Amino acid sequence: MRLRDGDGGEVTAPPQHLVFAYYITGHGFGHATRALEVVRHLVAAGHDVHVVTAAPEFVFTTEISSTCLHIRRVLLDCGAVQADALTVDRLASLEKYHQTAVVPRESILKTEVDWLNSIKADLVVSDVVPVACRAATDAGIRSVCVTNFSWDFIYAEYVVVAGHHHRSIVWQIAEDYSHCEFLLRLPGYCPMPAFRDVIDVPLVVRRLHKSRSEVRKELGIADDVKVVIFNFGGQPAGWELKKDWLPDGWLCLVCGASDTQDLPPNFIKLAKDAYTPDVMAASDCMLGKIGYGTVSEALAYKLPFVFVRRDYFNEEPFLRNMLEHYQCGIEMIRRDLLTGHWKPYLLRAITLQPCYDGPINGGEVAAHILQDTAVGKKYISGKLSGARRLRDAIVLGYQLQRAPGRDVGIPDWYSLSEKETGVRPTHASHDMNGTAESSFEDFEILHGDMQGLADTMFFLKSLSGLAVSDPRSPEKQIRERAAASVLFDWEEEIYVARAPGRLDVMGGIADYSGSLVLQMPIREACHVAVQRSDPIRQKQWKHTQARQLANGGAVPVLQIVSFGSELSNRAPTFDMDLSDFMDGDKPISYDKAKEYFSLDPSQKWAAYVAGTVFVLMTELGVRFTDSMSILVSSSVPEGKGVSSSASVEVASMSAIAAAYGLNIAPRDLALLCQKVENRVVGAPCGVMDQMASACGEANKLLAMVCQPAEVKELVNIPTHIRFWGLDSGIRHSVGGTDYGSVRVGTYMGRKMIKCAASDLLSESLPSCVAMQSGDTNPEEYEEHGVDLLKSETSMEYLCNLPPHRYEAVYAKDIPEVITGDAFLEKYGDHNDAVTQVDPKRSYCVKAPTRHPIYENFRVEAFQSLLTAAKTDGQLSALGELMYQCHYSYNACGLGSDGTDRLVNLVQEIQHRKTSRGGGPSLFGAKITGGGSGGSVCVIGKNSLRSSEEIFEIQRRYKAATGYLPIVFEGSSPGAGTFGYLKIRRRSAPTVV
Repeated sequence: MRLRDGDGGEVTAPPQHLVFAYYITGHGFGHATRALEVVRHLVAAGHDVHVVTAAPEFVFTTEISSTCLHIRRVLLDCGAVQADALTVDRLASLEKYHQTAVVPRESILKTEVDWLNSIKADLVVSDVVPVACRAATDAGIRSVCVTNFSWDFIYAEYVVVAGHHHRSIVWQIAEDYSHCEFLLRLPGYCPMPAFRDVIDVPLVVRRLHKSRSEVRKELGIADDVKVVIFNFGGQPAGWELKKDWLPDGWLCLVCGASDTQDLPPNFIKLAKDAYTPDVMAASDCMLGKIGYGTVSEALAYKLPFVFVRRDYFNEEPFLRNMLEHYQCGIEMIRRDLLTGHWKPYLLRAITLQPCYDGPINGGEVAAHILQDTAVGKKYISGKLSGARRLRDAIVLGYQLQRAPGRDVGIPDWYSLSEKETGVRPTHASHDMNGTAESSFEDFEILHGDMQGLADTMFFLKSLSGLAVSDPRSPEKQIRERAAASVLFDWEEEIYVARAPGRLDVMGGIADYSGSLVLQMPIREACHVAVQRSDPIRQKQWKHTQARQLANGGAVPVLQIVSFGSELSNRAPTFDMDLSDFMDGDKPISYDKAKEYFSLDPSQKWAAYVAGTVFVLMTELGVRFTDSMSILVSSSVPEGKGVSSSASVEVASMSAIAAAYGLNIAPRDLALLCQKVENRVVGAPCGVMDQMASACGEANKLLAMVCQPAEVKELVNIPTHIRFWGLDSGIRHSVGGTDYGSVRVGTYMGRKMIKCAASDLLSESLPSCVAMQSGDTNPEEYEEHGVDLLKSETSMEYLCNLPPHRYEAVYAKDIPEVITGDAFLEKYGDHNDAVTQVDPKRSYCVKAPTRHPIYENFRVEAFQSLLTAAKTDGQLSALGELMYQCHYSYNACGLGSDGTDRLVNLVQEIQHRKTSRGGGPSLFGAKITGGGSGGSVCVIGKNSLRSSEEIFEIQRRYKAATGYLPIVFEGSSPGAGTFGYLKIRRRSAPTVV
């Protein structure tokens, strides 16, 4: 028997009996079901196949009844740990893999080598278990992988978020894969640089057993009834499904429902062993999450697929592209899934015309290539060396491969609704990054001044490019631009605000303890454009209008597009009815608003933007009766510790305030934006980020006392001093557990000090009574310091406690660590409105308590030194204060390998002997903001030599880590200084 392989060559099934060891990853059933097709063909050819899997045996035995099939239940990797059906827990995934495959690695390898030798395996096949490839090599057996993704790619971006101490996991996986002979690559594949040779094979798809009419007859469903199959891998068994979620006359077939789950009459519970391909082919569309199995079978059987984004599983974008390319997929917003707004998506799905016509015999083709390989055929080209493979597999190399515009085609779901009559014809070209040939002069500036800011000019150019683009053009666009091109009515007024990020020069996490802080607004900023419109006249996306019609008429709608989503695996758009923020005639609670945005992690970013609307409603009583369209474009990189979130909040609220005529002072606006982050987003940050973004001025340090937000002055940066920010490449988040636990520890320490002061005051009271009766002299009364103890008993801000007082009276009684339950039992609440004490956790207390007390002292000294004589001694003293701050962060547990490496590089350059002679140019560095990664701030002379040394640090850091740090240099005005622009597109001249 002859077949064509993936490269078009002929292969012949070998006559001899072979033994295959087929390893299947522990992530979901999809890998098992596609491996099943390959295994079925190998068994049919008379070979023994030993399947090593954690999947249930029935997945294989119901399809293959043969003594040649052997099942060995073993878990050798864990895949991605899912918090629920749609969300991957990235940190838990790395930790579980560590426990499953790293800790017992040596024993796993020994066991697998012994087992492979015992079954006399001719070939090891892996889908896509890393250690199987290394075990095969140790056993002297060839190995082949069959997959569309590899775990080094999937885990790489988890490491970027979780911290580089997990980096060795990715390197180990890549090294394991490098032992593989070659890769049989399936369609919809991700970048997989760890493999040295690749053979592409067709889709692997399970065959059908029954016809559409046979399946419907068994289920008692008439041929003309519309049917949707609800397929989420069996995980959402607890979701409550309701009758009115389906269009009239439709039925829904539910996979994986629990035995106890009650379903409405128009929902049918499928048997646990129902053969999904047959049911899919008998349905009119499918609602589910993207995975290789669901995508391949939807394409093969031309089944429209309504999919819900699965967060943080990096295989998904590539499969989604394939679905949309073959007109087979529509994305449903998760909020609409959970609230039952299904009808417009299902009705849209059945109008699709899936057009995949490629081969679907990948299982058969793969089986024949595996047989040829097992008998010695060479497929290796040797074109890439092992060193090249592993160099390409550097963790951050994956991040660099993520580029905008990788989507195939424009999903028309983001185009205009049916009520729109047309779009302005294209008369100017634009590129994929939004740089239009048309100028910002296409807009008439009705209010405000660009202040010569190049980024604002670029933003207006980008808007001009959107104004002339046609979403129905066959020209390929990225999804976010397709959505943004129909966001605004270009004949009406648009309001634009700008807010910069900030570089934390001194103060950092001491802000929530009331410290003096020094913050510099950076050059990078966020721009937000807002347009308000009558709900009846607002341009709407198709699914937004469908929801309006379903709800019985036009209501105010909020539509948001965020540029940059394609780089950060989040949804590019968000929309909601503004009535969702209301409970009767009052706004919903902050807890309910936070819950509203947490339903869909891919759209949680919208809380930073839409949350500003909610806070204005709640705190100022504003009622938004108009609809609102918002475009967000930020050059402040996320996760770098330079306040990307604060810049988005401040720019959004500034633009909305301008559009609605709200006069909010910059300081008040910053405090409102802090509420967005604390109460709606749920990140326990202080207020310095928002204050710096709103109240800062270019080339000045904002000096403010965070009690709660008193701007002391704007400090001119001396002309001989310069500050830089250097990004470590390790993602930082103030919503992370490290930042939150340190804040909890700080507030625990404050409570302990207040209680200790109260106890000392009680002991001192008898002395007070004695003095009042004349038995004690005033000097003795002052020694007891009753007034001082009274102030410490009611102390609101920890920074008001001087270092000498802390060391003399309280330091000895503050524990290094305390458990949550022990603290709660002895002290009760820690009195922080934005964090909670977890009884099961242990908290570091002494270092977080000490840090703000000493940091406030350091910041005051730093500010005073800025006005000292311009000497190297001045710079050395300023640098020393920054180093002390850095090491105090580390003591709190907020350091990181990357930021420590950057600070050490600054120290090396500062103290090295140079042939140039003269003193150093760089004098100090510290971690910034919330810590645990992000950026460091560097102080040095304002000179060419110091700039050269910053570039040297960049190069040396890249040589050591593979990552080239971003350099933040320069400054720009805060939102208050910028104000706002009111713009309107100029009318095109009439052609006679």
